[in-house]
Amino acid sequence: MKKKYQLEIIKRHPLNPIITREDVPYHCNTVFNAAACKFKEDYLLLLRIEDFEGKSHLTLARSHDGLDFKVDKKPWIVPSKDPYFEPYERFGIEDPRITQIDGKYYVTYTAYGPYGVRVGIGVTEDFEKFERISLATDVDNKDGVLFPRKINGKYVMITRPAGRGGKMNLMWITYSPDLVHWGESRVLMFFSPGAWSAFKMGASTPPILTEKGWLVFFHGVKLAGGGLIYRVGAMLLDLDEPHKIIGYTPYYIFGPNEIYERVGDVPNVVFPCGTILEDDGELKIYYGAADTCIALATANIDDLVESCIKIPREYKRP
Repeated sequence: MKKKYQLEIIKRHPLNPIITREDVPYHCNTVFNAAACKFKEDYLLLLRIEDFEGKSHLTLARSHDGLDFKVDKKPWIVPSKDPYFEPYERFGIEDPRITQIDGKYYVTYTAYGPYGVRVGIGVTEDFEKFERISLATDVDNKDGVLFPRKINGKYVMITRPAGRGGKMNLMWITYSPDLVHWGESRVLMFFSPGAWSAFKMGASTPPILTEKGWLVFFHGVKLAGGGLIYRVGAMLLDLDEPHKIIGYTPYYIFGPNEIYERVGDVPNVVFPCGTILEDDGELKIYYGAADTCIALATANIDDLVESCIKIPREYKRP
């Protein structure tokens, strides 16, 4: 009998992929990397959709059960025409994340323009009107995820500075009084998880509050002979001092295995941007596969927390 792979605590849904470009009611090249949340009675996904020019925008999809989604007929967030934002969103807006804080839904996204990439932040209360708040980082900096509550009176965000020209890709944590001005920045994670993430890494999903700490998924990328491989790890951060790592997975816990994850515009990619925690402890994980479609996986939240702390280790930054 075939031995079960012991790292597979994350289970793919048998109906994957759940959204492809054929489900989008207008012409597009591909759909991937969706933020996720619950709003009223619906599950919402905020999809990254790439047009035939190679520019991305964000479109909502809605579901009553978290599986069967109907994509809106038109985009919700497109590159801004505002003179301040336009130059930095000219090539598209990408890879959104949604974080609910005090009844409002904050969207972080990658603003992509001729000068590089920056983290943009906007807000909505009804998923109809969207108001931009700031371009929160300089270039090159992306993968911004907000914590779902203030800590010591400040907003907290994980980002990934650098990333071009051979620069190191490391996760940093930063603080703000108003979502505009950011500082007190420090390195959060440096390549300790191992060779599977040695090429680059970044935060994947907004932190999830658990009794033992903030659970955060991160992506790690390995430069292999056949190209890049995007996989997923997890870490647990201190509730009151989130720059402190309680534990982390020294190995990846989810990676591309299925054909829809292996073959696409960018092969060998699993890239979660959104999760929804159900009352029974099941975590729904929505991820982009091969930069071509949206897929769904599930895991038990307690199993994920345990995967971060079951192997005792001290995280030492350089």
